[in-house]
Amino acid sequence: MNKTVITITLSAALLTGSLAARADHRPEQIPHLDHVFVIMMENHAYSQIIGSPNAPFINQYAQSANLAMNYFGIGHPSLTNYLETVGGSNFGIENDNYPNWHGALADPNRNYPLSGTGTDLATPAAIAPFNTEIPAAPYVAKTIADQLVEHNLSWKTYQESLPASGEIDRVDYSDGSFSNLSSVDQSKVQKLYAVKHDPFVYFANVQENTDPRNGLNNVAGFDGLNGLYADLRAGRVANFSFIAPNQCHDMHGAPGGSALCTVDANVIQMGDEAVKQIVTAIKNSRAWKQGRNVIVVTWDENDFGSDPNQVVTIVDTNYGVQGVKSSQPYSHFSLLKTLEAGFELPCLNHSCDSNVRAMSDMF
Repeated sequence: MNKTVITITLSAALLTGSLAARADHRPEQIPHLDHVFVIMMENHAYSQIIGSPNAPFINQYAQSANLAMNYFGIGHPSLTNYLETVGGSNFGIENDNYPNWHGALADPNRNYPLSGTGTDLATPAAIAPFNTEIPAAPYVAKTIADQLVEHNLSWKTYQESLPASGEIDRVDYSDGSFSNLSSVDQSKVQKLYAVKHDPFVYFANVQENTDPRNGLNNVAGFDGLNGLYADLRAGRVANFSFIAPNQCHDMHGAPGGSALCTVDANVIQMGDEAVKQIVTAIKNSRAWKQGRNVIVVTWDENDFGSDPNQVVTIVDTNYGVQGVKSSQPYSHFSLLKTLEAGFELPCLNHSCDSNVRAMSDMF
């Protein structure tokens, strides 16, 4: 009996020591953060944005805040980059397909809800940051959202053009009024909200919505009583806000609607205005003035461009240096590692890789 107790005690001590070691990898030079706002834009390379006359606000912002000049998406396509930004892994997904909501559909082309553990897919050197292959590795199906809740912190994702009804469960796309669930001619529904830009809903625990702190309740639109702008006006923002404009406003483009949403120069202009509106609203909010807070504007990927997968990433703090132009090698994994450090969380999946640097010069 005593031998069993000793064995259990030693095992617990070893486990605690292991977890503590991972937590100790948190870079000390990243200060404690109170509120982080990540604005995710779409499908444009660094060279398409920096210096573009169609993005005057973003270029001014890149000069006045901090600019990562050597920051890369992880690979292609979009969904994988969203997952890697919030979860540090592609979780074995290499497509933009819809989720298989609750695992209820006999459709092999949908992505089964993520849970438990597994092994992700390698990212080949040809599309990986710095032309260095990211080998397949074991993963735990979690995101920074799960970590925050485990540490009694909060998160919310704001997705523009969700259905006016507020419906989220099983919604693959929406034009802000109608969705794939609506009894209308689906060819007329422009896909402004795209579930592939909403990475959290690919996870089983979020889909099941059993925890009010960590489920579909954490997904909201931009407008309405619980939307982005209402929350900012009321000063009731989560510790971590992940903000995704719709496909006309995130520079992706969305066929089937206005020509303004299909011409690249116009899409960049609309994205620039969207970033300006969101950043201005954040900075005018009471939350921005309380504690140490950060706005991050980044792009998911360069849309399979022939250039390296280099994208713009701007970091704006209310407490630290401004005007930094960093040439340090960073990626979406670096951003995740940095935010985890700021929230005093252990690293997750590939954000633990030894070659992933925290963005200390920008934070």
